[in-house]
Amino acid sequence: MLYQRWLNVAQARAHEIALWDLVAGKRWTFRELEAEADRLSDLPPPVIHPQGAGSAFIIEVLRAWKSGAICCPIEAGQTPPPLKKLPANIAHLKLTSATTGTPRLVTFTGEQLAADVYNIVSTMGLQPDWPNLGVLSLAHSYGFSNLVTPLLLCGIPLALLDSPLPEALRRAADFSPAITLPAVPAMWRAWHEAGVIPPNIRVAISAGAPLPLALERAVFDRTGLKLHNFYGATECGGIAYDSTSEPRADPACVGSAMHNVALCVNEDGCLEVRSAAVGTAYWPEPDPVLAPGCYRTSDLAELNNGLVFLRGRASDLINLAGRKASPDAIERVLLGHECVRECLVFGALSGNSSRGEFIVACVVVQAGVTEETLKQFLLARLPAWQVPREWKFVESLAPNARGKLSRTEWRARLGYA
Repeated sequence: MLYQRWLNVAQARAHEIALWDLVAGKRWTFRELEAEADRLSDLPPPVIHPQGAGSAFIIEVLRAWKSGAICCPIEAGQTPPPLKKLPANIAHLKLTSATTGTPRLVTFTGEQLAADVYNIVSTMGLQPDWPNLGVLSLAHSYGFSNLVTPLLLCGIPLALLDSPLPEALRRAADFSPAITLPAVPAMWRAWHEAGVIPPNIRVAISAGAPLPLALERAVFDRTGLKLHNFYGATECGGIAYDSTSEPRADPACVGSAMHNVALCVNEDGCLEVRSAAVGTAYWPEPDPVLAPGCYRTSDLAELNNGLVFLRGRASDLINLAGRKASPDAIERVLLGHECVRECLVFGALSGNSSRGEFIVACVVVQAGVTEETLKQFLLARLPAWQVPREWKFVESLAPNARGKLSRTEWRARLGYA
């Protein structure tokens, strides 16, 4: 099904440029890319693992689609997960980003994978005249659904760049008069501070981590470019998108529901997502939170006037002697301080088990900012019991290759596990 849809796209746009490899200086028309796929072996292994940031990744995806193999993208150098006795009728496997624990595999049919990209292209207004500039991991759900499937199933051309560094972006961005640029907040911050955000961006997308209001506003004030916040999950693809033309007023707002996606808040206060793009199940161990057509997230949320407001994760809530604190809420306030560049808040177990946890703040700040300065800033805006007890000043909170910050990873890294 997926390969036939690709052939329809390739034949309809045969002589147009489909793919640029900006590092190698090569490009392919849709017809040339189709010819590359036609030369592929018809006898691949039952599971194909595209990896890397180059054109070979795209070719391997087509190889899987053409032969009916299962496609399971992995990061460059990553060991493929052990896969035995996979369920029938599965076309794609995604690895979760492990922000809440151990990575898990999610199974998808071809129809589910296609439903997500159609929702994304429709909601974001992506156009073939505005090629995607690919600086994201192609293996991660965000990169795969915003770069790879728009190319192969919707004819949105893709230019691949192997580095998100500011100078690389500055040199590469003029490959087309108009471009679409999906990225993560850390990239947008680096590009903004280096003054290299290209003037030819037509759609600027930020996902993978919360987009600070201060950054969104600063980019808008300097360039007039609106960063569109995009919220999704590996299990169900796109959930909400901020399609407005001016910066948000509330950092908790992540936009409104994607096209063809229905949202509600369940009895636990968590967001539930219903759409044709929701994956089939976790593998090898199913979980009732994920079933075809419905994904029950762990994100605490409010729905108001068609907008989605995230209030933290149920699993991340910090137990403070019976009171619950949301690390997301504390982070949003901290990011309001002009000298705080990045922050991550989590709970750590107290030596006195009856007291539950205490709050730790891990921050990246400008020179001269002290713990006392940040404490006083929070005390003016939050109840005293929500002010972190311990502070860790670090040089960077750079996300992993999937654009994620994991509280679990940082808790262990700093010796609180």
